[in-house]
Amino acid sequence: MKIFLKYLKPFALLVALAIALLGAQATAELTMPNYMSDIVNVGLQGGGIAENAPKELTPAGMQFITTFMTPEDAETFRAAYDGGKTEDVAGIYNNAAFFFMQKAMGFLQQMRQQAQGQPEEGRAQMSLEDVSMEQIYGLGQMMAMDPGLAAEISEAAKNPVDGMIAAQVGKAMIKLFYEDAGLDTAKIQRQYIYSVGAKMILLTLGTGLAAVCVGLLSARIAAGFSRNVRRAVFTKVQRFSKAEIDKFSIASLITRSTNDVQHVQMAVLMAIRMMVFAPIMGIGGATMALRKSPGLSWIIGLAIGVMVFAMILVLIIVMPRFKVLQKLIDRLNLVSRENLTGLMVVRAFGNEAHEEQRFEKATGDLMRTERFLNRSMALLMPMMMLLMNGMSMLVIWFGGKAIERSALQIGDMMAFIQYSMHIVMSFMFVAMLFVMLPRAAVSAGRIREVLETEVTVNDLPEAKEIPAGPVEVEFKDVDFRYAGAEENVLSGISFTARPGETTAFIGATGAGKSTLVNLIERFYDVTGGSITFNGVDIREVPQAELRKKIGFVPQSAVLFSGTVRSNVNYEGEPLPDEGVLEALQTAQAEDFVSGLEDGLEAFVAQGGANFSGGQKQRLSIARALAWKPGVYIFDDSFSALDFKTDAALRRALKARTQDATMFIVAQRVSTILHAEQIVVLDEGKVAGIGTHRELLQNCGVYREIAESQLSKEELE
Repeated sequence: MKIFLKYLKPFALLVALAIALLGAQATAELTMPNYMSDIVNVGLQGGGIAENAPKELTPAGMQFITTFMTPEDAETFRAAYDGGKTEDVAGIYNNAAFFFMQKAMGFLQQMRQQAQGQPEEGRAQMSLEDVSMEQIYGLGQMMAMDPGLAAEISEAAKNPVDGMIAAQVGKAMIKLFYEDAGLDTAKIQRQYIYSVGAKMILLTLGTGLAAVCVGLLSARIAAGFSRNVRRAVFTKVQRFSKAEIDKFSIASLITRSTNDVQHVQMAVLMAIRMMVFAPIMGIGGATMALRKSPGLSWIIGLAIGVMVFAMILVLIIVMPRFKVLQKLIDRLNLVSRENLTGLMVVRAFGNEAHEEQRFEKATGDLMRTERFLNRSMALLMPMMMLLMNGMSMLVIWFGGKAIERSALQIGDMMAFIQYSMHIVMSFMFVAMLFVMLPRAAVSAGRIREVLETEVTVNDLPEAKEIPAGPVEVEFKDVDFRYAGAEENVLSGISFTARPGETTAFIGATGAGKSTLVNLIERFYDVTGGSITFNGVDIREVPQAELRKKIGFVPQSAVLFSGTVRSNVNYEGEPLPDEGVLEALQTAQAEDFVSGLEDGLEAFVAQGGANFSGGQKQRLSIARALAWKPGVYIFDDSFSALDFKTDAALRRALKARTQDATMFIVAQRVSTILHAEQIVVLDEGKVAGIGTHRELLQNCGVYREIAESQLSKEELE
């Protein structure tokens, strides 16, 4: 995946900003359960009292609470209040309060039962809410009168007590102390709840804003990344020779630059939003949950183990199928492309049923593979939901028992559940990535194949220029063999094409005519010998400069969606109307173009589907003529023209291209009768070179072709 990092590099600042926002969002979300716990534990159960030692005490309250401390602790306690550092002695206060209340509650319960004259059985146990400050002070005076009891409490206060229980008892007494001091405890509670609630609202707004910003940033990064990758793929394919295009196939290249890039784009989008957020939430949630209740940590460990096992199992099952999936999409694109391109041929032969079967097989294979993958991935979500609900049940069950033992507070259990949900959700996010990443990895590999493919036709570092003036083209003992082939397609081809002359190629189908003109364009490089323009080997000339010298008309006329003007004026800078019309006139296309409703601005459909074969050929010829290059190549470009138009076109070409070097690949002898040089090819070799008359006399291959097409009178 390193190859894709350079396409993300321009967005490094945005990625860093998105990660920072995700960190802030995760931190805020991890803080929320703590605030919820505080509202329940402190705001509701603790009456809004957050401190662990009273901030204010009346003299009576101070005298009372220090009665149940050791002399050393009492002195330390008073000194802390004198210095305003009450929290420094919270442990001393809570221990004393706990042991006093422990004795006091038992004493009050006993007195209550004796007063009612009933046995202990069936009596409801007293709680702190049943005790008033008057009772506390009264009990304190009674206990103070009993030195043994006070000494017992003081001695017990030296022993460590569970901090949570001691703090709960201490806060209950703080509320009584505050009421005794005349403070409005209801107001204290409201202020605390409002304060924490306001913080939660601000955090919620902040997390929402951060989520929106991350969404915008990640969408921008992913879209820009995919644009860069598509541009790189398109640019690389533009440099491909025909050998590389044949290697991948057009259908596969289309899939790789669209469907595959889209999968990688979605993976980048999800990775930015989830790959950073999920680990922070998972690790942070586990850490916070363990702080809240270490005794329930085994539940989290069990859940994480199950989730990891499930994801690894699914990944092992689906990964091989993802590799097959993209090949099936290639196959579907190929079948669809062939069917749509050859629709008229299919109908002409009444072969719709066969094509439907091909399409049905391609879609059926794709459907079965996608169905298997979707079913496999669909199992993850219910498994995660089952795990989430199972965790909640276990936490409530064992957390309830801990609350019963006063080892856990209700708010802490609620926070633990929230943190558990965060952990599960983080793994669900990871599971979503596991759904996307295998397919994205396959797509990334297919894109990388294109980007890392070595182009066989390259420009040299030290390029040469073709000397100005008319171009003389010379083939010097040229050989050519396709990659992986055992035999040459062309062997020992040597001839010279001079300016102002027409060099024609003729031969049986498969003789190598089109391959030969493809070598002139450097769609392939020769494997032996050389081709020169004015004495300069074309392999030493930049491809762009070479092709500016050539006007090329392919065997199959290619038009692009747009207008007649945009198709003729295709090379670059705009031509004036006179130049466009002159090219159309020479190509014998002016008459039918002028008859169109919009003339030069007439619409051209994709591939020129709204024009006939002959019209497309003439527009393609006009495009090659428009910029008056030094070399013209017509690869069987007159096959769709009638004899009258063919003759008129050749006369017009002769007049217009007087100083140009012209190559014509033809099947019809009548098209090349007047060529200054005819090269006859037979099984990739030159069978003869000369004029029409010369070849009739000394080339049997040519004479055989001519006799099959011309009458006896025309041969003579």
